[in-house]
Amino acid sequence: MRESVQAEVMMSFLVSEELAFRIPVELGYEARDPYAVRLTFHLPGDAPVTWAFGRELLLDGINKPCGDGDVHIAPTSPEGLSDVHIRLQVGGDRALFRASAAPLVAFLDRTDRLVPLGQERNLGDFEESLDEALCKILSESRQNEQNAG
Repeated sequence: MRESVQAEVMMSFLVSEELAFRIPVELGYEARDPYAVRLTFHLPGDAPVTWAFGRELLLDGINKPCGDGDVHIAPTSPEGLSDVHIRLQVGGDRALFRASAAPLVAFLDRTDRLVPLGQERNLGDFEESLDEALCKILSESRQNEQNAG
């Protein structure tokens, strides 16, 4: 069984009202992390930057504005399947990208064939990995508290 889905799309990096340039963006999805999608942006002159966020956020953002916090996704037009704006924010720094909805929908369709939406919890490996990660985090947190106290 295939364990991941990959795709590459071209997005416009909207620097300002007057300046935008196209960049390749790698889309990634792995069954071992079934709730998340990863977008790796290849900006000229910089190391690639990867953002991970909810697969459902990307899906919902194609049809309606959504997202709280650092990631906001919204269609550029309320009519039909339009382009999508993806806004990423760290502190006061923001980056805005525009992508065609069609390749995003195709990518999400492929992720759904790998792990159907709503079936993420049924992956035994994911639950096991999550439990292990939480135990490790709690253990490290307790150790840090003991070292500080």
